[in-house]
Amino acid sequence: MSFINSIFNFLRFNNRNWKAVLLCVFAAAVFWIFNALNKSYSANINFPLAFEYDEEAYIPVKALPDQVRLNVSGLGWDLFRKSSGLKVTPLRIPLENPAEVKKIVGASLPPLLSTQLEGIQINFVLTDTIHLNIDPKVKRKVSLTVEQVEQFIKKDFGLASEVRIEPDSVWLEGPQSLVNALPGAIALSLPRNIDKPFSDRIEVELSSELITANPPVVMVSLLADRLIQVSDTTALQVINLPKELKPFIQVKEVHFTYQLPASLNTIDQQVTAVVDLAGLGKGHHKIIPRLNGLSKFANLVSIDTLHISY
Repeated sequence: MSFINSIFNFLRFNNRNWKAVLLCVFAAAVFWIFNALNKSYSANINFPLAFEYDEEAYIPVKALPDQVRLNVSGLGWDLFRKSSGLKVTPLRIPLENPAEVKKIVGASLPPLLSTQLEGIQINFVLTDTIHLNIDPKVKRKVSLTVEQVEQFIKKDFGLASEVRIEPDSVWLEGPQSLVNALPGAIALSLPRNIDKPFSDRIEVELSSELITANPPVVMVSLLADRLIQVSDTTALQVINLPKELKPFIQVKEVHFTYQLPASLNTIDQQVTAVVDLAGLGKGHHKIIPRLNGLSKFANLVSIDTLHISY
């Protein structure tokens, strides 16, 4: 009985024996762990994956798989190191023709990967299929433009010059399928509400981060000025009169109103109004004249409508 009491007294924590108890527990745990890790086990482990190919000539369209899941057997120590992910060398898969390989069946991997796993045996591959999407890397030259420049100009202001883009073209580089899908001209985006002379560096924005532009930025310049409204009158010119018919036209002049940037109002414009009667038959027709000679920077607001009868 005294022996049992002595054991309970030893196990009872107090200021004299608690360190000894903890050391015993720690020693037992270490012994058990070392003993367990020296046995063989099977486990499902995610191994890091890397693909070998010419990265100067090819580029992934989508991110490549970065791991493969295997069922493996080996000593506990080896499996523990692999499953911890610490300093695990990626399993490498060489690709001779990357653009032609769209998928790799998991069952085909053991002969390729087994030589890279020292001390570990591959039982089977849990990853069913590895999907790849790699394109040849190509270059293509495209022009630059600013579409519907009026959308970037402040209300009641107008474009007063040509839009200058320097350089007016760039080289694109990226996956073949993405680069070839782009149009022949890339539209640039400018700041909104431009109301004065503008000159700034504009980034060439692309639909994919995988495509790069060289140069990545270009210089865009233009003039914007406040619009003024101008009313004017010009003689009417009738062309393509049918020989067998004589039209009845009530007016000889055409009134029209247009908006123009103030800085361009000093330019003398030789505007003529033209009515083309080609293809018109008998009867009453309502026709809008065509203005020739109006500045390309002017916006037509209104123009007289003509009523012509044969």
